[in-house]
Formats: sequence, C-alpha cells, structure tokens
Amino acid sequence: MSIFRMPSLGADMESGKLVEWLVAPGDKVARGDVVAVVETQKGAIEIEIFDSGVVAELLAQPGETLPVGAPLARLMDAGETIAVMPPGPKSVPEPEVAPSFADSAQQPVGTLPAIPREPTSPELVTLASPGARARAAAAGLALAEVAGSGPGGAVLIGDVERHLKAALTKPALPDAPVLPKPCIDMTAMRRAISTAMSRSKREIPHYYLCHEIDLQTAQIWLEAENTARAPDKRLLMTALLIRAAVRALARVPELNGRFEGDPFAPSSSVHCGMAIALRGGGLIAPAILDAGDKDVDSLMNSMRDLVARTRAGRLRNSEVTQGTITVSSLGEKGVDALFGVIYPPQVALIGFGAPRLKPMVHDNVVEPGVALTASLAGDHRVSDGRRGAVYLTEIDRLLQEPEKL
Repeated sequence: MSIFRMPSLGADMESGKLVEWLVAPGDKVARGDVVAVVETQKGAIEIEIFDSGVVAELLAQPGETLPVGAPLARLMDAGETIAVMPPGPKSVPEPEVAPSFADSAQQPVGTLPAIPREPTSPELVTLASPGARARAAAAGLALAEVAGSGPGGAVLIGDVERHLKAALTKPALPDAPVLPKPCIDMTAMRRAISTAMSRSKREIPHYYLCHEIDLQTAQIWLEAENTARAPDKRLLMTALLIRAAVRALARVPELNGRFEGDPFAPSSSVHCGMAIALRGGGLIAPAILDAGDKDVDSLMNSMRDLVARTRAGRLRNSEVTQGTITVSSLGEKGVDALFGVIYPPQVALIGFGAPRLKPMVHDNVVEPGVALTASLAGDHRVSDGRRGAVYLTEIDRLLQEPEKL
C-alpha cells in the first residue's frame, strides 16, 4: 500500500487545488498515467502518477485546496489484497464509524482493522471495507445487495463499483457539482514569475554572451524542404534552432542539468524547456521531454502539441518540473536579441532574437542575407564564458548544415 500525494510543481508552489479525478477506486494505473488535474499559479496541470498498482481509495475531493505533500489517494501494489478481519463476539460493541486511515496505517501492509458491521437482520451481517461502505453510502446502495469478492465474502470497493455499473435500470445518481473551469489567475502567475526570477538573480551568478549566426543556408534549406511538404507537416525555423541547441550540448554538457546538489552533475537526458507566451499575458516554460532523442520532425510535432496544451491549460507535471535547459525564441516579430534569466534550478538559458535581413559578407562579397543573434545566460557556478562561447559557436556550426540536423 502506498500514498499518492500532492506533488510539488515548482519551488514557488505551496499548495494546489484539485480540479478533477481522472481515475476511480478499483482502476489499475501504471507509472506515467495521468490521474488528476490540479490548478496552480501556472494554470491547470495534469498530474502523473509515479507508481503502478490499483487505486484503493480517493482521499481528496475536487474543489479542495491542499498543501504540497498532502495525501490524495491510496494505491495498492500489484497483487496486493485487503484482508478483512472476521467479526468479533456479538458482546463487543461495534464502532459507529469506520476507522480512519491513520488507524489503519498502523496495521501490516495489505490488511485493515476490523470492519464495522451493519446487520440487515439479527442473523445476517454484511462484511465490507471502509472504502466500500463509504462508496455504497454515497450511492444510496444497501451493502446487502452487493456480492462480495473479499475474504469471507466481504464487499470491496471494486464490488460496489461493478454493481453500480451493472444497475443500469436503477435511477441515476444525482449529478456531481459542476466546478468552474480552471483559469489562470494572472496576478498569481506574475507573483510566481517574480518569486522564481528573484530567486534566480539572488542565487545564480549569471554571465551573458551573444553571437550573430548567419541563417541564410538554413533559410534556403527550410524553404525548399517546406515546398515539398503538406501545410500541416511544414517546419518552423524554431524547430531547427531547438534541434541545434540540443545537439550542441554534446560539446558542452555542463550547461544541461539542474543544480540540486553540490557538486553539480550534468543530466544524461535533455528535457528542453520552451518559453511560451500565453494569450492573456504571462509566460510559462514547459519542457519537451527527451528532446535529445527527437529529430526535427519530432521536435516540430512536440512543439505544436506543447503550445496547444499550454494555452488550453492541460500540461503534465513532468513537463513543468523536469526541464534541464530552456530555449526562448522571440520568433519573426521579436526584437534583435534577448538576455534571459535562468529558470532555477536549471543552469542555462538560450535566447534567439528575430531573424533579420542584413548585409552579409559571402566570399568577400556583400549581399543581403538572414541572420539572428543567439544569446546565452550561464550559471558561473558550473561553467564559464569560454565554455559558453564554445556552445554558441557549435550551434552556429550545426545550423550551417541544416540537412544533417
């Protein structure tokens, strides 16, 4: 038996509001499954579970605001069963309420304390787990009507759920209260951004570099490539930039990781955060997980999906909490350059200004060309300007061979 708790979705998070459950008692879950939606300062986040098993009991209700670490659900391990103690002598008074989880937590794993009985007659006693009693009571169902599958014929939560699903001819249960659709509180978001950026400038000794990159070759290749593609399969320059930024980390791996222990250890995987501006204002930087394993097409698909889900408020907690480096691109309508603030506990942020038509020198001839300014904000605790310069020039080199990205 294990407890699924309210996760931390950032250093600035103290609590979250449970918006909805996506599982019910008796459901099997596997590591990585989305089981709930929690509303935070960053918006509504889909919460993934990190254990596999069977949902035994939901301990929190939609609409509740709970602190980080608060119990949300109980999860049984695969193959684990709930043993029900046989009823004691009739002379022993029965408890009027089911024992609390705090009481049952003292019992050996896989067991529950004696279950209170609700006799339907002097001769008949129905055995049931506390969760089954609570579910049956909420549904207005008499336990005597349910066939139990537990030890001694005890009724378990799964038995109640199966009975309710089968009872299609019975009156429908009252609709659950409709909760308001999650929305982003911009005041709370600005406060969260302020907290994270203040922490960054207070704790991280930043250094900054910038480098102009000739994009003419990449631009010509991209236009030719997109001509042969259907509109929904075309690439954006941003996909090439992210691909180059991710691949260049192989030369300077110390820029990829999270400073959560001393000494710092680079991450073996690249989870590339992508700064996304929200339509109503504000900024969030969820990560493209395992970006180092994706080619340009896969990155383009991931970008489209991430932007759509960010603006719809359907991010996953792993995307919010596991980033190892962040890319911020202002696109075609932005300014020439940006110098960002590192998102802690990451150790680097790459900025790409808007591509501009500029006079460029090619083979000693001045001609118009496309260029952009790439910038790096680095953490001086783990790297220095010389290594940062290697990184930016490696991005430049990779973009001169776009067909190999």
